[in-house]
Amino acid sequence: QVQLVESGGGLVPPGGSLRLSCAASGSIFSINHMGWYRQAPGKQRELVAAITSGGSTNYADSVKGRFTISRDNAKNTVYLQMSSLRPEETAVYYCNAVISPFADCRYNNYWGQGTQVTVSS
Repeated sequence: QVQLVESGGGLVPPGGSLRLSCAASGSIFSINHMGWYRQAPGKQRELVAAITSGGSTNYADSVKGRFTISRDNAKNTVYLQMSSLRPEETAVYYCNAVISPFADCRYNNYWGQGTQVTVSS
């Protein structure tokens, strides 16, 4: 059983910063991609940022230069440092990871339960 547990969400004023963390636990042999998605009320879930096991990153155009994704492979943890936050970025932020739970087992897609980020004064 694999679990992804997010933390770090909350209320932040416009222009503020927040750091999200997501730790993967359970039966883990190998983690490929890890990433963050967000879903605002009435909107589709969208990719915010992703990072490969080798450290290559990919960002949504709207967050480039303001958000930074990183990972600690030893801790099976991915982080999202968010700066200059905007009210329209209020959403539930979900952690995603592509994990092989056992050797010679195919990779599966896993999601965290989500953490609320509210950008408001």
